[in-house]
Amino acid sequence: NSAIRMGRAYEKYNLEWMEDVIPWFYTDLWKQITDSTTTPTLTGEDIYEIEDFEKLCANHAVDKIHPDLMTSGGILRTHQIGDMAFKYGVPMAMHFAGTPVGCMANVHCAAATRNFLALENHSLDVPWWQDLATGIEKPIINKGFIRVPEAPGLGVTLVDEVVKQHLQPGTQYFAP
Repeated sequence: NSAIRMGRAYEKYNLEWMEDVIPWFYTDLWKQITDSTTTPTLTGEDIYEIEDFEKLCANHAVDKIHPDLMTSGGILRTHQIGDMAFKYGVPMAMHFAGTPVGCMANVHCAAATRNFLALENHSLDVPWWQDLATGIEKPIINKGFIRVPEAPGLGVTLVDEVVKQHLQPGTQYFAP
């Protein structure tokens, strides 16, 4: 009920979505919330299986899904999740918090997924984030957009020295 009240309060702001207001596995409750407000609903950054996304999409329990490519199975599996959601008319945003290498994996997936909506990024305020990689146009995020690299692979190369400068104290670079 609180999520429904919150969604209704948000309606006047015309938000793109409200995210993770309850745990993703309560499909029936998500459906109630989604049906009770015009504020779009979204969940999925902690869903790991395509079948779990499909349950939400098939029941139109959420307006949009939000997989995390790093935990939902990588580029191919996330693309398959997007294709499955498209079948039900559900757009796909993508959760992302990581390095420019992970960012480019998301960019390639997004570019190949027809119902892609937006890529979340938690590194905009990290001044050295784009210095972690070379081989891509800078700034990586330019006026809200990221150019899809055309170089082989992901089109980006990790800069070992910069990564090592920003490791958490007590951690090792690619330690077993």
